[in-house]
Amino acid sequence: MATKKNAPDYSESSIRVLKGLEPVKQRPGMYTRTENPLHIIQEVIDNASDEALGGHCKNIAVTMNGDGSITVEDDGRGIPVGIHPEEGVSTVEIVFTRLHAGGKFDKGAGGAYAFSGGLHGVGVSVTNALSKRLEITVWRKDEQGNGMHHLAFEAGDVVEPLSSGPAERGGKKNGTRVTAWPDGKYFDSPNIPMAELQRLLRSKAVLLPGVTVTLTNGKTGDVQTWRYDEGLRGYLTEALAQNSDGETLIPLFEGAQFAGAGDEGFAEGEGAAWVVAWTEAGAVVRESYVNLIPTPSGGTHESGLRDGLFGAVKSFVEMHSLLPKGVKLLPEDVFARVSFVLSAKVLDPQFQGQTKERLNSRDAVKLVSTFTRPPLELWLNQHVEYGRKLAELVIKQAQSRLRSLQKVEKKKSSGVAVLPGKLTDCESSDITRNELFLVEGDSAGGSAKMGRDKEFQAILPLRGKVLNTWETDRDRLFANNEIHDIAVAIGVDPHGPDDNPDISGLRYGKICILSDADVDGSHIQVLLLTLFFKHFPALFRNGHVCVARPPLYRVDVPARGKKPIQKLYALDDGELLAIEDKLKKEGLKEGVWSISRFKGLGEMNAEQLWETTMNPDTRRLLPVAFGDYGLAESSARFNMLMGKGEAAARRAWLEEHGNETEADI
Repeated sequence: MATKKNAPDYSESSIRVLKGLEPVKQRPGMYTRTENPLHIIQEVIDNASDEALGGHCKNIAVTMNGDGSITVEDDGRGIPVGIHPEEGVSTVEIVFTRLHAGGKFDKGAGGAYAFSGGLHGVGVSVTNALSKRLEITVWRKDEQGNGMHHLAFEAGDVVEPLSSGPAERGGKKNGTRVTAWPDGKYFDSPNIPMAELQRLLRSKAVLLPGVTVTLTNGKTGDVQTWRYDEGLRGYLTEALAQNSDGETLIPLFEGAQFAGAGDEGFAEGEGAAWVVAWTEAGAVVRESYVNLIPTPSGGTHESGLRDGLFGAVKSFVEMHSLLPKGVKLLPEDVFARVSFVLSAKVLDPQFQGQTKERLNSRDAVKLVSTFTRPPLELWLNQHVEYGRKLAELVIKQAQSRLRSLQKVEKKKSSGVAVLPGKLTDCESSDITRNELFLVEGDSAGGSAKMGRDKEFQAILPLRGKVLNTWETDRDRLFANNEIHDIAVAIGVDPHGPDDNPDISGLRYGKICILSDADVDGSHIQVLLLTLFFKHFPALFRNGHVCVARPPLYRVDVPARGKKPIQKLYALDDGELLAIEDKLKKEGLKEGVWSISRFKGLGEMNAEQLWETTMNPDTRRLLPVAFGDYGLAESSARFNMLMGKGEAAARRAWLEEHGNETEADI
């Protein structure tokens, strides 16, 4: 007789605590890019660059060794090797073995790194975790007078404890050398793409005038050296010269400005250096950096540059009455033919994800815009002929945009349904710009209506929780008023995953779910995502569905000296900590500022809701997609989560995966 197999026991021993570097090995994709090992080597290069940024290093050398390892060496101060006062272990060991440990957290006066690549604090500990072997040599005088120190790890564990001795006679006195053997099992390909590495190292040289950066290929013996004394200007000129059509319309607009000690609103040293060119043809060149970290996906510092350039050009065009009747300039008209290199310095940069490819710091928009607009505006009014040339280019872009939009409007002019009365629509018909916000509650809907940009943002307030439509037949959907209004406002009929729906009637390029940052708000998000997944899958496939992330905290900072009252916003506890670190750096004592937690969107006024959640430059908007799951697997997962008869399966799934999330109760 067959015996029934017992279900796995769920007890205290079922809860596993990942220690040390285990989380990185278990989920490497959460900490680094896993296509190849370049990013874990970049973490080491970034540390050397931060030493150069602080003025402590003049040479950075990278060697691709014949055995597959990579060596990064600098002549900076050398990682401290003494015993850490709190941990009782050598500091260099802590840096390479503990997540969230490093010199970049010390932002206070006299901190080792006032400006560095971020506060995620994983850095070279991830390099160590994902390497078969890692060796460190530090040149630095310790208390015993020793000048050379060596340490080695395998799979993140110490195999050769720290040993110290006298430095070689006539050798270097200060610096760090790290050699890593990346473990191929964590990466799709074990090979580092040479072109990307070369581009990275060249950019470091560009951003660090006077610093020599070298790359040696150990197999071929080839050595490349970069040193740019002209900085950003020379870099952009060289890049544009490689473009046969890259002739600039006006002289390069370049500059640099950083906040002083008494500057209102910005910390001392924050600011940007930039060089900008407009070309009529050819590919544009766009590169941006934050504290020397490349940001290929852009972010708020690029938005600040766009705002600054747009404000200056628009002011010039209006002052000289150059705009034809019926044409309205938009930021993208000014930005369409722009090439630039932008290097921002931000005290506590907040990046999107551990790979730091996009800057999210809200202050960076105002920072870069404030510093770039006045000098361009002044220059254009001093060189009117050049200003007219530039105005002609951006007006041509605006007219081209309007012509393409008119073609789209003619296609869509027939058969428009009567729009729901609750919908506050936008003025534009350009679906590439238009956004519909599905807002939880009439109160927040009122704030959103007042705070939005009425040109391209529409608001549809929702009352209460939307129906769970997972098991609702398509022909019964419109019996629910809320779902009827959503479908009519969007302009697309419900359809199935195998259908070929007509989405030419789509009225908004982005459909944004905006709900409170609490459990009920999350529930509404899930119900709306279920509706779109089940009955509007084409919107998912084409990237039209997004989730807005309102902040959880507001920090009120009193006026001090010349600085006015400040209201700062934090998405979560991590951002709140970063804001408090920044305020301490500015000399405020803990307790001077007050922290309030938003219970819901209704507590925000129109200005706050715009600034934090709706402004395209400063908001956090998460696009929703299928990700790694196929349609069948996604459907099975949704059925388990949303099906009425799936309570037992949900309970089992929660018991298995409940320890993988943080509950905000």
